[in-house]
Amino acid sequence: MKFKDIFKNKNTMNAENQEKEQEIDETTLDANQVDEQVIVEELSIEEQLTQDLASEKDKHLRLFAEFENYKRRTSKERMELFKTANQEVLLALLPILDDFDRAMIEISKSEDEAMAKGVNLIHEKLKNTLVSKGLEEVEVRAGDAFNADFAEAITQIPAPSDKLKGKIVDVLEKGYKLGDKIIRFPKVVIGQ
Repeated sequence: MKFKDIFKNKNTMNAENQEKEQEIDETTLDANQVDEQVIVEELSIEEQLTQDLASEKDKHLRLFAEFENYKRRTSKERMELFKTANQEVLLALLPILDDFDRAMIEISKSEDEAMAKGVNLIHEKLKNTLVSKGLEEVEVRAGDAFNADFAEAITQIPAPSDKLKGKIVDVLEKGYKLGDKIIRFPKVVIGQ
């Protein structure tokens, strides 16, 4: 073999090696691109899972808050129901209390103090029992300014004095409230 032939063979081999190296480089590049795509896909899957987790956490927190609001609202409604559960019974007892008040006025006029004292004890016991169940008297007196939100005007009469014009002249029937709710408005006469 001559030196030139060796050089030719070497050039041929170099050309072949370069072609093989290019093929290897292209294969490596293709493999690297696939790996990068897999990494990008993995990141996007990871990001997707993170977003899904955040979405589920948000749904859970909203559901929890909604449930807490529901519990608070039903608890409040239940408390209001307990406060006003006796309303019908108390309304039925109010005429009896009115009769007792009228009886006490008449009995106090009599001279029998033992009977007055006994009836007064029963009257006070009834009033205390009703108060313990939440019944309160609406405070309205003669001479107070008339307020339609807290009293019911039965009639108007000429005012006995200028000071009583537009004011309550007489209270015909007491008013009562249960908690904050008025269950019977006081019936009054106002001056004109």
